[in-house]
Amino acid sequence: MPKRACTSLTGSRNYWNRDGRAKGILPIRHAKGISYLESVTSYNEKLDLYLSVLREVTHKTILGQKIKENEKLFQELFLEAMDGIIFWDMEGTIINANASACRIFECAYHELIGRNFKDLSMDRHRNPPLFKIMKEFRSTGAVKEQLFFRMADGREKLLEFSCKMHSVDGFQMTIFRDISERHRMEQELRDSEQIFRIIFEEALDGLILWNKDFKVIDVNSAAINMLSVEKKQLVGQFLQKLITDCEFKKQELSEHVRQVIRNGKHASSITLDCRDGQKRHFEFSTQHAIVAGLNLTVFKDVSERIQMQEQLRKSDTLNVLGELAAGIAHEIRNPMTALKGFIQLLEESIKEEHSMYYQVITSELQRIDSIINEFLILAKPQAVRFQEKDVVLIMKETLDLLNAQAVLHNVQFLMVPEKGIPPIVCEPNQLKKVFINIIKNAIEVMPDGGTVTIKMGRKENMIHISIKDEGMGIPKEKIPKLGEPFYTTKERGTGLGLMVSFKIVEEHQGKIEIESELGNGAEFHICLPLQKTKANQDSI
Repeated sequence: MPKRACTSLTGSRNYWNRDGRAKGILPIRHAKGISYLESVTSYNEKLDLYLSVLREVTHKTILGQKIKENEKLFQELFLEAMDGIIFWDMEGTIINANASACRIFECAYHELIGRNFKDLSMDRHRNPPLFKIMKEFRSTGAVKEQLFFRMADGREKLLEFSCKMHSVDGFQMTIFRDISERHRMEQELRDSEQIFRIIFEEALDGLILWNKDFKVIDVNSAAINMLSVEKKQLVGQFLQKLITDCEFKKQELSEHVRQVIRNGKHASSITLDCRDGQKRHFEFSTQHAIVAGLNLTVFKDVSERIQMQEQLRKSDTLNVLGELAAGIAHEIRNPMTALKGFIQLLEESIKEEHSMYYQVITSELQRIDSIINEFLILAKPQAVRFQEKDVVLIMKETLDLLNAQAVLHNVQFLMVPEKGIPPIVCEPNQLKKVFINIIKNAIEVMPDGGTVTIKMGRKENMIHISIKDEGMGIPKEKIPKLGEPFYTTKERGTGLGLMVSFKIVEEHQGKIEIESELGNGAEFHICLPLQKTKANQDSI
């Protein structure tokens, strides 16, 4: 009988080989799926029969198929991977590499194969010692690191790689990824952050970063100094916490924030009572969403500029007043001299019932003469000569002059000088005029009597003189205006007395500060330097 091909139930063919046998794998389809049988068939000519020996090899066959599939998948992953992959033996010889590895190291496939893994041009000057990495690799069987590699043209690349020992067929596998661009971008980001931090911290203006919840995220050194607080007291706090003195200013800040959100940016100004007790003027502007979720407020302390503008305004007023005073004083003085002379001549002929009128006329003429003298002080510099004098003695002489007026108003003087107050360089008559103006005001604000307390002492390099009355006090909003021409809290006052006093003290390089509360009287603080420059000692 001729040898024929035999066919399995599923159509698989087994062909006879030279020794008269047919071998193959027969897939058998059944209700539960497919089973695989290994078949060995032989022909017996005497019996004219075929003998088939069958053995189930389903698991082995499926496992082999999976191995082939995995090998195919691995080969595809190896060849198509975006990361570079290199296989090398225990001696470090590269035995295989994919296209991405060739692209990363910028060389052909044949240039990589056979090279030693350790000779891939690593820049040993910028990298940590290689032996430490290899030691970790041998001890743990795996390592992940970043190293700089120098290419053939001299350029450097930062490569991130991971090595695994005995990964495939006993070979070591290393996967490379070029992170040079990412490293460059991260470095640029770090540099820009450092530049921003330097600019932020060194800026002369105050800077506040706050988020959408109106919480302070960061402040710079200038802001801390201007607000006289510590950084930890600001960071994490709400913006409204920066203002603690009045509800009106909180409303101003809220309106500023609304304008910022509506228009993207806004500029404002505000006056704050800082925690150090000083009143300061600030100009500030805010940029909305300068970066994602953050807003930037820039502010600067313009208190000095406001004070200079105020001083300039006062100076302009004084100049105008001086010019007017010079003309008015001279024009009035001539008829005043005639009036005073004729009034004195009429004194003996005044009848008793008209004596009161005479006294009123005489008193008012003296008052006019006093105002004219104050005008003349403003109109031109006075020829003064500074001397070294005892300021305590000057104050005692002033109180002696005013004692009669004090008795008439039921006012007592309480003078409390410290011991050892040194003499100062001053113009005694001018200082006496300052003391007279302030103490006379103190007497006049106590119509029912009281005590004027004068304290004198040394404070650092200044002589501190305090004059306190027991009057009704001065409203806070009026205190800054005191010393301006024609501004006074008295019904018949001109404001010139205090203005002249401020001017004299400034010429002595000192200052006058006023402290008062309604119902608790007022206290004038006069500070005079212990030493003066030679230029000021000559003349003003």
